[in-house]
Amino acid sequence: MTTETQAVTHAGATFAGPSTKLLDPAWAERLERTGNHVLRYGLVALLLMWGAFKFTDFEAEAIRPLIENSPLLSWLYPLLGVRGTSALIGVIELVSAAMISLRRWKPLWSAIGSLIAVATFLVTLSFLITTPGVWEPTNPFGGFLMKDLLLLGAALASAAEALKSAGSARR
Repeated sequence: MTTETQAVTHAGATFAGPSTKLLDPAWAERLERTGNHVLRYGLVALLLMWGAFKFTDFEAEAIRPLIENSPLLSWLYPLLGVRGTSALIGVIELVSAAMISLRRWKPLWSAIGSLIAVATFLVTLSFLITTPGVWEPTNPFGGFLMKDLLLLGAALASAAEALKSAGSARR
């Protein structure tokens, strides 16, 4: 019998037919691999896009209210200026994206790039605490920053998977 036609008993209920394919471990493994690829390379695409934007006047000014109120980053403005600070953040995002994208050839580098992204998203999530009025319904930053919670999860998953792969390669 094929997986599609055999009956499966799970938690006292019997399932038969095409739905049993969903319980096939090989199917779940393919689904997990696909999900990991989507998370990793979606993260890479977003980091590349946002990293490149950091070199524009528009983006440098757009993040200014977040940086100015951050005890973690506000010290950069007197040192590098608005454009220099934005460019530094952009470089970090671009380097992180490039390292993450090396997963196939250099899993340890990919894990390090993912951990850099984790740190980046932890910093941006701190803006939810340090930016005045961020939770006001009319403030555009609240929702914009909340997406970083999902990206933090993607970066953590990418780091964990790449570290597992790097560890397996060493054995």
